[in-house]
Amino acid sequence: MIQVDFNREEILSIIDKVTNKTLAMDLTWDWPCGVAYYGVSRAYQTTGNKEYLDRLVQWADEYIELGLPDWTVNTCAMGHMLITLYEATGEQKYWDIAMSKVEYIRKNALRFGDNVLQHTVSISNDFPEQAWADTLFMAAFFLLRVGSKLKDQELIQDALNQYYWHIKYLQDPGTGFWFHGYNNVKQDHMSGLYWGRANAWGAYTMSQVKPLLKDWYLYPQCMDVECSLRDQLAALKLVQTENGLWRTVLDDEESYEEVSASCGIAAAMINNGNPLHTKYVQKALKGILANISEDGRVLGVSGGTAVMKDREGYRNIPKDWIQGWGQGLALAFLSDMLK
Repeated sequence: MIQVDFNREEILSIIDKVTNKTLAMDLTWDWPCGVAYYGVSRAYQTTGNKEYLDRLVQWADEYIELGLPDWTVNTCAMGHMLITLYEATGEQKYWDIAMSKVEYIRKNALRFGDNVLQHTVSISNDFPEQAWADTLFMAAFFLLRVGSKLKDQELIQDALNQYYWHIKYLQDPGTGFWFHGYNNVKQDHMSGLYWGRANAWGAYTMSQVKPLLKDWYLYPQCMDVECSLRDQLAALKLVQTENGLWRTVLDDEESYEEVSASCGIAAAMINNGNPLHTKYVQKALKGILANISEDGRVLGVSGGTAVMKDREGYRNIPKDWIQGWGQGLALAFLSDMLK
């Protein structure tokens, strides 16, 4: 078990600041909001602060009344919040919308190869036969949460199939790091770079599999998840910076430190529970807290990032703005610290 030294009241205060700042953002029904409100949901579950829940309900009800967008892989990230709203309120409408997202993933989402979800950001065929690490958080992790809740083996198996193939396509067996994306048409990793947040999507979502599946050892794909995460975290600890963070291109010393990736990676270490990672989490906590402003903004978060053409493309993504995914991953990390 990981034992990190921190002040609980200080962490609760920071969670409150970050949550309130997040809820003050004008986020729309898409993946930035999905990650942000996943974090707020985790904050509610950890602190029991009903104000967080009430504000999520108010936002969701207003948006539902105005009309929801078409589903894509990215918009399925909103399903995480819907699960929390349904469990906390018992309101069927939230579960019905969540299940409509499941229906989309199962029957309408673009797939390739062995039923692998193609990453989609709009209703167009944006990235033909491309697998991105982002899809694990937006769709596969959500699908696994629903399948686990319903004890639906078909949904569980589909979700684990996504984990299995994303590991096969994206993890470099030589380094343990994850590539950002894989192009099945060209059979390559496009830029071929180890993007920090891609590694956070992979590590964080893999760290959630065992807690969701009571008999995880009865699913062969879970062995792949366990070993993939083990090798990835063993590699990631070696490229943590002196400031306790990870860079936007992991092995590139000229790339800037990126806080959303750092939150996801550190949270995965907490959830994985290897005591040898204690010092890396302790160091990450210090670095992450140093990048949270007094008004609850998570700083040093790179903008939304496609699979870029080259190293310079990643180095030049701006990090000057508050982003939903930065807020959400920080809240997930801080909540995991307190569990």
